[in-house]
Amino acid sequence: MSKPTRRMIGANQMSSVQVDVDIQVDAEAVPGEDEVHRWVTAALRDEREVAEVSVCIVDAATSADLNHRYRGKNYPTNVLSFPADLPAELGLPLLGDLVVCAEVVAREAAEQGKAANAHWAHMLVHGTLHLLGYDHQDDQEAEAMEALETDIVTTLGFAAPYTEISQGNSQSPTPKSISPTQESTVP
Repeated sequence: MSKPTRRMIGANQMSSVQVDVDIQVDAEAVPGEDEVHRWVTAALRDEREVAEVSVCIVDAATSADLNHRYRGKNYPTNVLSFPADLPAELGLPLLGDLVVCAEVVAREAAEQGKAANAHWAHMLVHGTLHLLGYDHQDDQEAEAMEALETDIVTTLGFAAPYTEISQGNSQSPTPKSISPTQESTVP
């Protein structure tokens, strides 16, 4: 395994969003730090002028451990969201942490007939929306969140994430990302 990469990006760009990217795996299809920053920033849109987000890209064993520890699920998942949940009076821009499993994202992209970058963008947008407080625990919340995800992902130049795949099979890939304090309805 290569040495983890850690770099703050964003403070010197037009956006005042900082993304700390920690890559803990060797994986061919892991996006670059600039792409991660662009996708997280796109999800923040008009919701946050200043934000700090940490993105950790991990292997399946680490994802499974965290998924079990925080959600009681005994399998790796695509993205976990850990909101910072700080008191507003502190005035800190820390939004929270995202943990993304490279192996699960790659497998899902292949199963859904998507380009790897399209699925990575979707998972980072999805996780960031959870950090902002969006959820999909009931049908109404899920529809609203999926519509917002679709708008953001298509604005980034990717196909809508909740559509039929090229072989004609219907896909409803509800990402398994939730705040660790919430109950998931996705196996």
